[in-house]
Amino acid sequence: MSKQIVDGCTAATYVAYALSEVATIYPITPVASMGEIADKWNVAGRLNVFGAPMQVREMESELGAAGATHGALVAGALATTFTASQGLMLMLPNMFKIYGELLPAVFHVGCRTVASHALSIFGDHQDVMSCRTTGFTMLASSSVQETHDLAVVAHLAAIAGSLPVLHFFDGWRTSNEISTIDMLPYDSIASLVDRDAVARFRSRAMNPDRPDLRGSAQNPDVFFQNREAANRYYDAFPAIVQQYMDRLAALTGRQYHLFDYVGDPEATELIVAIGSSCDVIEETIGYLRAQGRRVGLIKVRLFRPFSEKDLVAAIPASVKSIAVIDRTKEPGAAGEPLYLDVAAALRRAGRNDIRLIGGRYGLASKDFDPSMVKAIYDELLKENPKDGFTVGITDDVTYRSLDVTDHIVTCPDNLRQAVFYGMGSDGTVGATKQAAAIIGSEPGLYAQAYFHYSAKKSGGYTISELRIGDAPIRSAYGIENADYVACNKNTYVTRFDLTKRLRPGGTFVLNSPWTAADMERELPASLRRDLASKKAKFYNIDAIAIAESVGLGVRINTIMLTVYFRLAGVVDFDKAVDALKELIKKTYIHEGGYVVDKNLKAVDAAAAAIKEIEVPASWADAKDEAQPAYKLPDFVAKIARPCLRLEGDSLPVSVFTPDGTMPAGTTAYEKRMIAVKVPEWDVDKCVECTECSLVCAHAAIRPYLLDAAEKAAAPAGMTTKPAHGTALAGLDFRIQVFPRDCTGCGSCAVICPGRALTMQPIATQLAAQDKMLDYCLNHVTVKDGLVKRATINGSQFHTPMLEFSGACAGCGETPYVKLLTQLMGERMLIANATGCSSIWGANYPSNAYSTDRFGRGPAWGNSLFEDNAEYGFGMAAAVAHRRDYLASLAQKAVADKSTDPAVADALKAWLDARADAVLSAETGKKAVEALKNAPATVGASEMIAMAGDFAKKSIWCIGGDGWAYDIGFAGLDHVLAQNVDINVLVMDTECYSNTGGQTSKATPLGAVAKYSADGKRTFKKDLGRMMMTYGTVYVASVALGANYQQTINALVEADAYAGPSIVIAYCPCINHGIRAGMGNSIVEERRAVSSGYWQLYRYNPALAAAGQKALSVDAPKPDGSLGDFMDGEDRYADLKMLDPAEAAILRPELETRIDDIYATLDYLKSAPKL
Repeated sequence: MSKQIVDGCTAATYVAYALSEVATIYPITPVASMGEIADKWNVAGRLNVFGAPMQVREMESELGAAGATHGALVAGALATTFTASQGLMLMLPNMFKIYGELLPAVFHVGCRTVASHALSIFGDHQDVMSCRTTGFTMLASSSVQETHDLAVVAHLAAIAGSLPVLHFFDGWRTSNEISTIDMLPYDSIASLVDRDAVARFRSRAMNPDRPDLRGSAQNPDVFFQNREAANRYYDAFPAIVQQYMDRLAALTGRQYHLFDYVGDPEATELIVAIGSSCDVIEETIGYLRAQGRRVGLIKVRLFRPFSEKDLVAAIPASVKSIAVIDRTKEPGAAGEPLYLDVAAALRRAGRNDIRLIGGRYGLASKDFDPSMVKAIYDELLKENPKDGFTVGITDDVTYRSLDVTDHIVTCPDNLRQAVFYGMGSDGTVGATKQAAAIIGSEPGLYAQAYFHYSAKKSGGYTISELRIGDAPIRSAYGIENADYVACNKNTYVTRFDLTKRLRPGGTFVLNSPWTAADMERELPASLRRDLASKKAKFYNIDAIAIAESVGLGVRINTIMLTVYFRLAGVVDFDKAVDALKELIKKTYIHEGGYVVDKNLKAVDAAAAAIKEIEVPASWADAKDEAQPAYKLPDFVAKIARPCLRLEGDSLPVSVFTPDGTMPAGTTAYEKRMIAVKVPEWDVDKCVECTECSLVCAHAAIRPYLLDAAEKAAAPAGMTTKPAHGTALAGLDFRIQVFPRDCTGCGSCAVICPGRALTMQPIATQLAAQDKMLDYCLNHVTVKDGLVKRATINGSQFHTPMLEFSGACAGCGETPYVKLLTQLMGERMLIANATGCSSIWGANYPSNAYSTDRFGRGPAWGNSLFEDNAEYGFGMAAAVAHRRDYLASLAQKAVADKSTDPAVADALKAWLDARADAVLSAETGKKAVEALKNAPATVGASEMIAMAGDFAKKSIWCIGGDGWAYDIGFAGLDHVLAQNVDINVLVMDTECYSNTGGQTSKATPLGAVAKYSADGKRTFKKDLGRMMMTYGTVYVASVALGANYQQTINALVEADAYAGPSIVIAYCPCINHGIRAGMGNSIVEERRAVSSGYWQLYRYNPALAAAGQKALSVDAPKPDGSLGDFMDGEDRYADLKMLDPAEAAILRPELETRIDDIYATLDYLKSAPKL
């Protein structure tokens, strides 16, 4: 066996690769890494135990992945797949087929929440518990070590028992936890394989040399009997699983049983659990037994088939009370699944002497800690314990929750614990993984690392937890008493309670530009008090200054890791730094030697830059600063603010809406302060183009128009200039920055034609800009009707109704959606596919969609990933139905001779205009006013009640290329073929950007992406030209940075077209590895178009119907700069470095393809119809 530092996904993949021949997968968070790891091993030529590389194939959906797995199995290959959550739900139909044909598939599932009132990517058992009737056997692991061990058992038992196995472990808590484990070499695993069983499986494969038929249609006379014919396989399976558990124990010394008992031999109180909670309970049992408590635990390993006799045999005869806890919720049921199984087993065994209760815990990765475990054991001692309880929340509505009042500490005293607060993209998570790898590899040391992520992409917070011990670490819950806490983002000092989890005498490290003298002013009183009362050691380092000095920008990971090695004293500093430098060379060499050198210089500079800060005794009495008194909306005050302070766990049930809805515009209250530098406006250089506002990914810079009175009342120092254009005569113009909302990408400064914007340290801007911003927001009226809306300036004088989203700094997607809201946001319904755009736009409690001054704005909804086009189609059908019914009421009233002429005229005017977006709103408003003045009109009350339906709505299905090109393509194609009035915006990042950059069918030839580690070998799907072939679909291909007005025209034309439309937008993404940085994403769009890499065109069937040319090609012929464009992005440059010969073949092929596409478009534009 070998000691390795791996996460749960890698542990499962290691075994799956050894014992499988084919893996068909679809990328899905948080288990996407399993397929990616397997793919890399395949490319590297790793052999499985059968002497060949495992084939890894990415499919278009989880439904496709399961179908391909089924096909591989019937053709005689041992097959596996990796999935979770909604993906597992899509596999259900094939799972029934696989079990029905007795095929030895193994599905590895990092189990996750299934979306209901909201999406959650975090862990519980709702997905796997939905699979109970599929016929799959189900084997559960509770730790990273068990994930490795029981994956071996899963594969071997599947082969020997001729049954499929669903091997599951907790998503996030186990799948993403990094831990030191012992891994079997492949030759040891090979020694366990039943080769005769493999041969029997292969002999059943479909083969024309010995043909048979499977999957027939059966009638009622035989189906039932045929299904019962498989019973003996399930009856035999528990013994087969135990046999392989025993054989594994002979190799490893780690013994497992179908149900393992842990605790007092004469326990009176018992918990039955499954998954990672078992480790938490086991640790708590040690603490409670030391206090004299007689408690125990049953760990469920084999969940299906559920062996009742083995469960009952594992329960000590002394047990009086049992609590069964489920990490799932089955609304309306008599109890959760595991509880019902245990109840049935006890009844059949005649153990009616045992009092049984059930409860729920840990949904969506809600932390489950020893204090909660103790509360359950305490509940079992009560005369009337709660049945159907919850633990870990406060249920003040139905009062099912247990009170957790006794907070206990159970982890070993010699465990060293650290917590690192970072920001997405600063490298903190990666540094923690490196620390675990370096320290956990030391003889006699074991490491555990776990991570919490904000959904706010590269600008969100990250919390990394690291434990170091001298024995395997089983503490599967959040750190509560850290020896070391590091805050890698100085603005977090006012956002989070950073020292809440710091033990007395612990070390607190801050990355900031502040001196010791500054700390009194910059640190909040609560933090100063805590540092003093805990007698903490306090250190500061200006890691950003070091990073900038060596050319690393904001990436401070290697610097802060070096600081940890210096101050934590866990391992020898010099030895750790040497190991870190070796890791740096391996990690960054693909980016070039200069990147390696920068990181090495940063490491060398780090230790000397650490400054110890004296904690004055006076800080113990620091007084809280007075906070400005202003009223917040209830949702923000009661929910959003606590959540954003990382205090959401404390919120009671009563504050939430049962259906999960939330109000608009909550991001305006966040003020995340994540930028290091923000733009400063030079009034004299400004040409008033408003392009800075147009390209801003976060709506953090905007133009304002001031009239004479507003200018006169403006604060001292507010600069303005006369506004250009006759329509704006008498007004003054100003560009206003939102410094606390800016992400600091610098995109506005990069594209500014007059160089009127320069990036300055945020600290130099806050005092002045806060005052100016407050005046603009509260004292300057919106003047949005003076310039034609469908222009650059005209659109930017309209309030953006997408603001301060959670997207990455410089995001390529958000400018399109923001612009769309400025063009028509007050009448939009948005169906948003799951993906990047659903997360940066609507991650609870943050709603980036806001309203105009009249309270109107986009109505936003998300269903699933795969069904977004159909979801939007349903919206369109409902809106059309309501408006058709309203029109029928209006027509009846017009035809009725008793109708007042003024009402009839108003309704007729609306009927004539109802297909026009602007006129329908204007005439509809007049019609409603007329109806209110004549309530006796036929149908008046109904029409007044439907006042919101008079204005034409604009329905948009938006999402990324993973949805539109792959998993949702069938639905998208169907909807666009229906000739209904619906719009689609595809934000094409050319990869699955939300899950880390996996290959999609939008990924171009030669691009390196996950699942295309050696470069994609097929051309990109040409979605636009495919949709043009219908002849009835408006199709546009746009790139904002290449032609601002063309993008505006496309969006407006798509909305105006009385039929289906699709706009495909080029969106540079952080996964592209743009070497100039994401602040250059708009420039990257220009380069993509000028090189011919991306095409600009608009195909409008309405023009064809009028006898005009339908296709407009809006970009010139490629200028030959494709090579330079590709060299500027890691996804192409990496292939040139890794396999220059292949890159030399693929690049000319891509260039030829680009020329062919342009020539085809140029030819087609001369035809009135395609």
